[in-house]
Amino acid sequence: MVPIFTNFRPADAVVGRLNPPPSAFFPRPWSVTMMQFAQEISMQRTPLDIGQIARDHYDTVFRFCARRIGIDAASDAAQETFLTAQKVLSKFAGRSDLKTWLLGIAHNECRRLARKRRLTPEPLPLCELEGAASEENAVVDREILRAAFAKLSPEHRHVVLLREVEGLSYEEAGKILGIPEGTVKSRLHHAFLQLRKSLGDAQGDQS
Repeated sequence: MVPIFTNFRPADAVVGRLNPPPSAFFPRPWSVTMMQFAQEISMQRTPLDIGQIARDHYDTVFRFCARRIGIDAASDAAQETFLTAQKVLSKFAGRSDLKTWLLGIAHNECRRLARKRRLTPEPLPLCELEGAASEENAVVDREILRAAFAKLSPEHRHVVLLREVEGLSYEEAGKILGIPEGTVKSRLHHAFLQLRKSLGDAQGDQS
């Protein structure tokens, strides 16, 4: 696939490939009674504008994809996310937050693209560690953290990213991954145990 993006914010390029659904508001015959009209209004749902959704959420989806498959492939995954979202937009029932729904699609697109291209990207730094004695030590600490994070299984990496980097709730993480909330908590617990072990081993090697 040839990317259609030229910069970090190609939301308008994505929108150019989308076909927003027409308005659901149609003229009504004058014979409709006020009560019938009120009932129709209460049941009527304002149509979602896929173009505006892409503009509002592109950056979030791009960063989500970049953390999983690398910056080079993230634009393709983000594009496919919104194209897929357009196809299934009518099925969005509002039972979850729109961002959560989009990230669930992005998660599947990242997995698909990773398998197709056999991507093994370098994990991005999880955070800027505070309290480092110097910038040099901070860089070393971040590299140790990166190495420890890379040792986690894909299932454990996903929950750490969703909870600790993207700040989502257990419920939201579960919806994105398609697993129960309790499974998210269990995986996160085991991920932290593995991270502590890897970090402890690395510190022991440096002493």
